[in-house]
Amino acid sequence: MISASATSVPTAALSPTQAAAVNDPQQQSTFTLWLDDGQGGELGQSRLLLGGLHCAACAGVIEDALHGVDGVRAAEVSGAAQRAVVTWDPRRTQVSALIEAVRRAGYSAFPDTGAQAVALATRETRQSIWRLFVAAFCMMQVMMYATPAYVAAAGDITPDMVQLLRWASWVLTLPVMVFAAGPFFSGAWRGLRQGCISMDLPVALGIGVTFIASSAATFDARGPFGSEVYFDSLTMFVSFLFGARVLESRARQRAAQSLDGVMRRLPDAVERLDAQGQGTLVPASSLAVGDRVRVHAGQAFAADGRVVEGRTLIDEAMLSGESRPVDRAVGDEVSAGCINLSAPVVMQVLQLGAQTRYQRIVALVERALTERPAFVLATDRIAAPFLWAVLALAAAAWGVWMVIDPDRALWVAVSVLIVTCPCALSLGAPVALLASAGELARRGILVQRLDALEILTRVQDVVFDKTGTVTEDRLVLANTRVLHRTPDIAGEILQSLVVGLAQQSRHPLSRALVESYPSRDRAELVLDAVSEQAGSGLEATARFDDRALRVRMGAPGWCGVPEGVDLPDRPTVWLGMELDGLLQPVACFEFDEVLRADAISGAAGLAQAGLALHLFSGDQTASVETMARRLGIADARARCTPQDKLAGVEALQAAGRVVAMVGDGINDAPVLARADVSIALGTAAALAQARADVIVLSDRIEDLPVLIDTARRTVAIVRQNLRWALFYNAASVPLALAGWLPPWLAGIGMAGSSLVVVLNALRLTRRRLPGPLGKA
Repeated sequence: MISASATSVPTAALSPTQAAAVNDPQQQSTFTLWLDDGQGGELGQSRLLLGGLHCAACAGVIEDALHGVDGVRAAEVSGAAQRAVVTWDPRRTQVSALIEAVRRAGYSAFPDTGAQAVALATRETRQSIWRLFVAAFCMMQVMMYATPAYVAAAGDITPDMVQLLRWASWVLTLPVMVFAAGPFFSGAWRGLRQGCISMDLPVALGIGVTFIASSAATFDARGPFGSEVYFDSLTMFVSFLFGARVLESRARQRAAQSLDGVMRRLPDAVERLDAQGQGTLVPASSLAVGDRVRVHAGQAFAADGRVVEGRTLIDEAMLSGESRPVDRAVGDEVSAGCINLSAPVVMQVLQLGAQTRYQRIVALVERALTERPAFVLATDRIAAPFLWAVLALAAAAWGVWMVIDPDRALWVAVSVLIVTCPCALSLGAPVALLASAGELARRGILVQRLDALEILTRVQDVVFDKTGTVTEDRLVLANTRVLHRTPDIAGEILQSLVVGLAQQSRHPLSRALVESYPSRDRAELVLDAVSEQAGSGLEATARFDDRALRVRMGAPGWCGVPEGVDLPDRPTVWLGMELDGLLQPVACFEFDEVLRADAISGAAGLAQAGLALHLFSGDQTASVETMARRLGIADARARCTPQDKLAGVEALQAAGRVVAMVGDGINDAPVLARADVSIALGTAAALAQARADVIVLSDRIEDLPVLIDTARRTVAIVRQNLRWALFYNAASVPLALAGWLPPWLAGIGMAGSSLVVVLNALRLTRRRLPGPLGKA
């Protein structure tokens, strides 16, 4: 892999060794997913970790650089998360070309693996602290040399001493300009090279003009720049601004930590067992399906698999939101990313890479990390012309003050340049959205489309599917009716017959029957010639007590129920026997759905939030109405086809309502796509999840009120940040134009405003979400 420690000033070209490492298929498996391109080929989707981004314009510069690489299909960059997700054609380009393109644009890029992320964050933090130290140390010395000029009376200091103090200040300002302020100049230059204005440009212009004017005054006090020097203001401004940038960077890293935590679960190395049971430590990327792996206590599972030795408790919180440890023994399946809590176990690998549930979740998290919602893009679009306005305003201020008071014209223009930099405007929304998405991910709620958070604040109606959404994906035996008494057949024989037949089928009702009766010894009963008729049921010959009877189990007509008989509204399984040469129904088993344990409280929470609830289902009327009454839902519609559900949502939207749809099945995909916000459960069909804006991995209905509340708080904080940024600029610009705001104070104001919006966004992480992963 590429060393992050050697890239403080990235060179564009990778060394042959580095290029070979990032282009190696085995290494790529840790940061690349392979997608079907729909034409018989594959597309790579690689995660890149970026460095050197300080504003929204940086993200646009990197996207343009990546789109300029032949073979790149798509590139999404998030400045707040410092990540890029690039979709590329391996027949036309390689990962090394992507990294080199980013480096040519003036930024650093690495494959996004856990080790690289830690190394880059450590290196950037260390370098930032060194820059801050140099700026602060030189500032204190410059202030010491500047103080006599402020406090001494006229004639107390000789001209030679004044000049000596100025030369000393100039020398001490050089390290600040060359080293501490370097990121501002390099950021401005990168933007200009790409034909755009970054937010570093006004700062770099302000710093550069101040230094040039002060240097000219130091060399020639009678020159065109006058006799005033501003080395103290310059060093103070750089120190304060860089200090705020360090705090802001740390805060942004903290905002992304929850999402990063979801993506950093897999171990780098695992203990693979050979045929003799001897363990060897190998990279996780070298595993193959069928390998046996020993997973020690405290270690994460590296793949989806089945436990073949041992018993333990595992933590599935990051995948399902379930906080309680789950017991897993021989024969149980485990998922990649889960943590082994109590004892070593041996697992046989069943699925790897993109096929694992963990990697599917990572793909969703990547989308959240790199997506820029519509209102974030709007602020970015505002920021670009705003920067042009800043430059024009500063030039106009300089021209006006050259007429009013030429000695003050320079620092007024510098103050206008600095104080109006729209950093707070561009940071206000993305940092809040990132923090919110991270906290929701900790609870097991993945936001696929960040725009959905804003729409959720306007939702008025929530439409639920019934089966598998408010109910569990299983049925329970609710009632047994014996229709034909057969005194010569014992009840134990009858139960054994029912269970024995049900075990021959994989139908959900058959499985429910097996689970409803305890295991029984059926040595005295034999089933011969068992067959299953699709859509009808099972047929067999039952032999017991020296008797042989033809039996059927399944649909009513299949089991001898006459036409015209009133049938229960609930799902049923019938048992029929051939008695006296006639097939007769013997028993009827009625089933009911199991309402999710938290469905009632979840529905009540949504109602308390002021939302109207609806239940659309394709099931029988009685079943739907019963569920609706238990949930407190007034609008319940039964026997709905997918087209009926779609029409129902469209009717609500036509009435001006904003609708959220909660579903889980393939038949829900059209209505999920049509709703203003779509929500799928973690057990939903893959197509339903693909259409969903939000996926609730925990399958908890009571997480929906939490989602609504978090969305409302997030958008409220985004609006607070934007209002604060606009208020700050509206208040500070007139002060700077009037000459009441010196450059050092303008620097404090600009840095402070950015820090305020970041800290305000972090309130979303300090207030833990209620529930298993968010206990106060």
